[in-house]
Parts: sequence; structure tokens; C-alpha cells
Amino acid sequence: QVQLSESGGGLAQAGGSLRLSCALSGPTFSGYVVGWFRQAPEKGRAFVSGIFWDSGGTYYVDAVKGRFTISRDKAKNTVYLRMDSLKPEDTAAYICAAGRSLSSRPIDYGNWGQGTQVTVSS
Repeated sequence: QVQLSESGGGLAQAGGSLRLSCALSGPTFSGYVVGWFRQAPEKGRAFVSGIFWDSGGTYYVDAVKGRFTISRDKAKNTVYLRMDSLKPEDTAAYICAAGRSLSSRPIDYGNWGQGTQVTVSS
């Protein structure tokens, strides 16, 4: 079982940057994919980006490609989401999750953090 805990959210101006962290704990993370989702008020969870823990391979949805960067630090058991050129439409709760395959479907991730709020002002 993998536990996840996010940090790093906050308020940013449009065009600004934030870095989110997702700290992992548990016996092993080998074979897992860590994904970042976001959820705006009254909307479902939307997949943003994912990273393979073992290989470091990454994936981004088109809406954030070129602006967001996902990475992982194995020594710190942490996955990061660097967000640049932020837009007001990026405002949402950002939640990290761990699953056994790269998927955009929340149902494919069995372990979730609590989320961290990101608010981008125009």
C-alpha cells in the first residue's frame, strides 16, 4: 500500500509558477505510476500528468504540455509537478495518485493523497 501526501499549492498570478510535491511512503514503489489529477469546483477529476517510478517516463495532457514538468526523486521518495506559465483555468485542487498502469481514469489509481489547492489569479 502506498500513501501519498501533497504540498506546495497556493496562490499565483497568471504567468507565474508553482511547484507541487507528492511525498510517497510504503514498502516499495517499484512498478507504480504516479499521476497528478486536478479537480475544479463541481467538476470531476481530470488527469494532468503521470510518471513511471522505475523508468522516469512521463506523459502530459495537451492542456499542460510545454508548461508543466513532472519529475521524481527516488532518494526523497517524492514526485514533483513544476507548473509554469500558469493560467486562471489551471485553478483546481491538485491530487496525486499511485496506480499500476498509466491511465487517465481515476478508477485505475488505488492510492490517493488529500490534495493541495492551486489558485491562479488573472
